[in-house]
Amino acid sequence: MATAHSKLAARLMISPAVLLLLAWMIIPLSMTIYFSFLSYNLLMPGTESFAGWDNYSYFLTDPAFFAALTNTILLVCGVLFITIVFGVALAVLLDQPMWGQGIVRILVIAPFFVMPTVSALVWKNMFMNPVNGLFAHAAKGLGLQPFDFLAHAPLASIILIVAWQWLPFATLILLTAMQSLDQEQMEAAEMDGATWASRFYHIVLPHLARPITVVILIQTIFLLSIFAEILVTTNGGPGYASTNITYLVYAQSLLQFDVGGGSAGGIIAVILANIVAIFLMRMIGKNLET
Repeated sequence: MATAHSKLAARLMISPAVLLLLAWMIIPLSMTIYFSFLSYNLLMPGTESFAGWDNYSYFLTDPAFFAALTNTILLVCGVLFITIVFGVALAVLLDQPMWGQGIVRILVIAPFFVMPTVSALVWKNMFMNPVNGLFAHAAKGLGLQPFDFLAHAPLASIILIVAWQWLPFATLILLTAMQSLDQEQMEAAEMDGATWASRFYHIVLPHLARPITVVILIQTIFLLSIFAEILVTTNGGPGYASTNITYLVYAQSLLQFDVGGGSAGGIIAVILANIVAIFLMRMIGKNLET
């Protein structure tokens, strides 16, 4: 009986926080769904009318949507590839004993704490500027013509900027996993004549399989909503070359003042993000069961 009272008291104590969290999520979502069925332009207040599924039909048939969807997939896959490959390499490197190991680890992890807007501005003005950027000076020093990264390779530039910011996160997770690796197993394999590549492929990579899956899940959820880096560097251009779904929703809502179309795009983005999250959660579940 006392246990039942304790459970009831616990539920009553956490109920305000749960209700607040539900209201925090459900109210904005409900308003977005409501606006997605309206023809609502910010420049013409008071002229709202019911549009049915027209906003969804317009958004899904807009050529910009397919360009943004492709760019979103390329952005997520490109950043994941860079962060996983170099994250594993850095984790293996930082796990080795070296002088100043603590300082090196702090320096490697530091970019993750830089705000996205600040990191994008640094890359745009200090590195990728075709006139005064570091890459431009390096090209001139080698006798080459400076390359305008943001104009001629905008999506690749954003992938590089975002990957630089998320690489420390992947490194930190994988480095933590590396420190739990059984060193006796590695030493036994080395004594049996296994090469470094063989030990890495047969021992290290299987040990990192679960942490890599976790990194993929967490990063994918955040990478689907990348916005600040695009706004600061390319504004989605040239054309739609660097526009992802998040930026397209912003442009539809606040640049074209079409709240109805932007809300429909937001709902579509939420649905796509949940599909990806469910798929990744199932993948993690199967990985943890094996």
